[in-house]
Amino acid sequence: MSAPFVARLSERPLLGDGAMGTMLYGRGVPLDACFDVLCTNDPQLIQSIHAEYISAGSDCVETNTFGANRFKLGVHGLAGRVREINLRGAKLARDVRESMGRDVFVLGSMGPLGKYLAPLGSVEPEEARAAFREQAEGLVEGGVDALIVETFSDLVEMRLAVEAIRSVTELPIVTQVAFTDDGVTFLGRAPAEVVRTLRELPIQAVGANCSVGSSVLYDILEQVIPEAGGLPVVIQPNAGLPSRVGERLIYLSSPAYMADYAARMIAAGARMVGGCCGTTPEHVRAMRQALDRLVPGRGAAQVASARRARAEAVERPSLSTTTAPTLLQRKLERQHFLVTVELDPPRGHNIEKLVQGAKLLKERGVEIVDINDGSLGRVRMSVLPTAILVRDATGLDVNMHFTCRDRNLMGIQADVLGAHAMDIRNILAMTGDPPRTGDYVNATAVFDVDAIGLIRILSWRG
Repeated sequence: MSAPFVARLSERPLLGDGAMGTMLYGRGVPLDACFDVLCTNDPQLIQSIHAEYISAGSDCVETNTFGANRFKLGVHGLAGRVREINLRGAKLARDVRESMGRDVFVLGSMGPLGKYLAPLGSVEPEEARAAFREQAEGLVEGGVDALIVETFSDLVEMRLAVEAIRSVTELPIVTQVAFTDDGVTFLGRAPAEVVRTLRELPIQAVGANCSVGSSVLYDILEQVIPEAGGLPVVIQPNAGLPSRVGERLIYLSSPAYMADYAARMIAAGARMVGGCCGTTPEHVRAMRQALDRLVPGRGAAQVASARRARAEAVERPSLSTTTAPTLLQRKLERQHFLVTVELDPPRGHNIEKLVQGAKLLKERGVEIVDINDGSLGRVRMSVLPTAILVRDATGLDVNMHFTCRDRNLMGIQADVLGAHAMDIRNILAMTGDPPRTGDYVNATAVFDVDAIGLIRILSWRG
């Protein structure tokens, strides 16, 4: 007889909850604090967040124990409280479920150890198993319905976690891997390869979460489904990638955007969707409404037709200007496949080497080049004169990258006007890398706007 959680997954798609850390941060908990110990130090706060997600329509809530292993707790001097924190975290979620009278599942959250395994690091396999076993024991004792092993990149570490859990309980195990925006794990493993490896483990569901937003995880889902071998697939994206606003990182994907993708993911074959970093009860509420609108067996058709209807209802904005359209614009309008080559401005004032390289690319058939704008926070020649010099010397169409890091609103508008006057028509709007990654780590970033704000500025009509 299958566990209730597994049985429910086979009956109908489930909706998870959203971020715990985002909610705690929004309520004043510092980012460098130990979120897990709040299960004992401020249980009412944790329970209030569980209650908000259940009220928003979650079918499952995850315990506030993602980092509650001896290694991560040890950073805060709490290594001896693993059992207590995990047991308490599980009971808090269960108590909220019972008090609200809702039929939701409590999933015991387990994240990576936060330290590299040997030989890269100092943690031996048996130490890792012991740490995962200790955490799993607390969660099982607290009464979770299943364990969710999430945000892992190292499949060896995930295997150790699953083995440790299986030495404690036969409860269902959900495994979720973190991928980069390039569609591979941080160690370079492709989704199909990851799933084929995880399929060999005694798990009940497989999937991906965190690190990237809905669009990237949707693409990964399409690669995971054919390799899952009948295992239910669980997808829980971030609310996009974070954008810097002042000293804060803000996730900008709207509830409606994530709801649209949640429906698409279910239609594509996912059995459970939810949210990770940046998601809130509002995102979950919107996803609940989107999933409830899906008719079993007709979800894919409904989602596709709804998206077509919206696309047909929106008038395409005219890209015409007072000048002839650029080569880049013509190719995009005709939906031609496009290949460009990125070029970095020189670190000094001599541009001859860059121009010669651009001419060589043109001889090889390249028609468009991208000119970077201080990538990785490195000091280089300004992008605008570089783009002009390359274009005039080679005849290539240029796509000028334009970052917000070093310019306030006045500077942005001045440079955009200058680009227009010099007949630069292609601009790639970018937020920009923080200066601490580059040559002058103490330089001050501006970030009056991010890439989205820059697009709004570029769209203004005077």
